[in-house]
Amino acid sequence: MEKTSKSPLKSIITIVISLAFAGFFLWLALRGLDFKVIQQSLAKANYLWVLFASVFGLLAYWFRAIRWNLMLEPMGHSISNSNSLWSISFGYLMNLTIPRSGEVARATALYGVEKVPVDKSFGTIILERVVDLICMLGFLGLTLLFKYEAIVSFYENSGVTLNPNKIFLVLAVLIGGTVLFFAFKKKLANVPFLGKIVNFIDGIFQGLTTIFKLKEKGKFILYTLGIWISYYFAAYLVCFALPETSAFTFADGFFIIVVGTMGMIIPASGGIGAYNLAMKYGFMALFISVGKSADLGGEMGLTYSFISLPLQIVIMLVMGLISIPMLAKARNEAASKKEF
Repeated sequence: MEKTSKSPLKSIITIVISLAFAGFFLWLALRGLDFKVIQQSLAKANYLWVLFASVFGLLAYWFRAIRWNLMLEPMGHSISNSNSLWSISFGYLMNLTIPRSGEVARATALYGVEKVPVDKSFGTIILERVVDLICMLGFLGLTLLFKYEAIVSFYENSGVTLNPNKIFLVLAVLIGGTVLFFAFKKKLANVPFLGKIVNFIDGIFQGLTTIFKLKEKGKFILYTLGIWISYYFAAYLVCFALPETSAFTFADGFFIIVVGTMGMIIPASGGIGAYNLAMKYGFMALFISVGKSADLGGEMGLTYSFISLPLQIVIMLVMGLISIPMLAKARNEAASKKEF
């Protein structure tokens, strides 16, 4: 009974904290802003380009769904692409309520319709994040190559600093913990309480290692490229909706997706506030790098974020809300066939 009472309280606290993050970063982004400029820019925007961008946003969902199926195959689980798609959509919907809860919700939703163990599917989700990080580093490399001055300006304006010692410490703890886990895994597995934890972690590692057992590595690479090319155009095409940013180059698009991803990493509800602030500083850096006004860049960055972020949230809401009845239908069909 005590456990049940604490669970909603914990969720409420998490939501309140994420909303506080969103509110704080949104205040930082909007302070000193002339709202009339933003309203005028939004009024004259060409939303046909936003519609084109939404197509690529939806394509990314589909490519990710098919790729997830490829990642689960080496563990003996062949799932339907539709169940994969709706599980992913449900996970993104949960991320809008409690940041970072979507990964667990996605794995749990898949278990409900495909009976894939949560620990193993969760391991593949972690693997996805690793692959996404590698792709992100690729975009960062392209940005450094073509927009180095903008990157430097962005860090100077945002005040972001990286502490190499902290990064080294985190890596050392992760590597040391992994070595200790495998060294004592068999002994710990026999301990009543720890055994379940060990088996769960072991399942995650099995999911992580599926990349070495993929039957169709070429398809995995193609779908990964498809996901990130879709992300790129979903972000870049929105620039053409605004006259002030319609002349942005492909290299500018690399910069925008890197900065936008950095904003979405912060655990604020739906990226609200953090994404807006990142775009403000990002566009300021882009405008400064070509000798234009930083203030105009900040205004255009916020205008862009007020188009791009709602687009992302609407896609998450629509796909997520559709996923609820679709997953329920799949569970009922599975139950009627006595698969469970």
